[in-house]
Amino acid sequence: MRIGVIGVGNISAQYFAHIPGLPNLELVAVADVNEERAREVAGQQGVRALTVDELLADAAVDAVLNLTIPAAHAAIGIRALEAGKHVYGEKPLALNPAEAEPLLTLAAEKGLRVGSAPDTVLGTGIQTARKALDDGAVGQPIAAAIHWSAPGHELWHPAPAFYYQPGGGPLLDMGPYYLTSIVTLFGPIARVSGTATTSSRNRVVATGPLAGTPIPVNVATHVSALLEHQNGLTTTMTVSFDVWKSRAPLFEVFGTEGTMAVPDPNQFDGDVEIAPASTREWETIPVSAGWAGAGRGYGLSDMARAIETGRPHRASGELAFHVLEVMDGILRAARERTVVEIASTAERPAPVPLDSTPATW
Repeated sequence: MRIGVIGVGNISAQYFAHIPGLPNLELVAVADVNEERAREVAGQQGVRALTVDELLADAAVDAVLNLTIPAAHAAIGIRALEAGKHVYGEKPLALNPAEAEPLLTLAAEKGLRVGSAPDTVLGTGIQTARKALDDGAVGQPIAAAIHWSAPGHELWHPAPAFYYQPGGGPLLDMGPYYLTSIVTLFGPIARVSGTATTSSRNRVVATGPLAGTPIPVNVATHVSALLEHQNGLTTTMTVSFDVWKSRAPLFEVFGTEGTMAVPDPNQFDGDVEIAPASTREWETIPVSAGWAGAGRGYGLSDMARAIETGRPHRASGELAFHVLEVMDGILRAARERTVVEIASTAERPAPVPLDSTPATW
């Protein structure tokens, strides 16, 4: 599948590092609103630099990899579908469900695919955790707890302002990794409640040419949620840009026969640890599932293979829409001080066997 990338910012380097190693993908062109930057990246990658309009009109592009800022995800995705191209985008799918729904409707009408990050859940970390849970490693799962926190992306990102505008914040930026993981592990979410606050901290760019630039903040910077899955399991989740340091466990699952420590779902790998009821001591379990050595782009490769074979792809638009509705529901529950029912659902994606590659499975 011939890929044209729109948006060659910070995250694009991770895709460019892995696409050449995926035999069913070919990078053919890049575009960006900063055309000078697009030409620079095109030279590095040995492909053509096009304007956004040129890339969308190019018959040599089969699918658009949409790496624009969140506010542009839906608009670029719809334009790509209108041009007859499949779309795979960075998370979140859109700013809200109302903006995302036309994207999926149009894709269905045109018989095209929509995929969305994160594909980190397809690596050995989350997939090994899933297999162990499905095999009964901690008995019946009862609940999960997530606590992701940081002082804020302005400390490391050279142009972090978009993280503090709609589509950003700790929930829409980091939430997709964890929410996609818990749907992968336990199935879809039925209802949510939550609280959300915005701290009074003054945010300033810390690195790069924009260092010292003030950052307006128009999103919640600390969000806590209670999620009830359709199967009755509950997850508590806190995500924050307001925590300087924490000892809270990142991601744990509590079962009738033990506890599981799940590795960071922002990474493709990582150790899965189990503390069984018999010993209550942590032990690392062997890797048993997932694409070893995976990186960003594996979900796109899986989508290309799914198109070829006529099966559902794992990092799907439907899964991303469900996650987006859950995040939107958390923020609405916080505003309205209520419990929000989630209308959408999503199947657990097919598991990833250990000895496979996305280009052939």
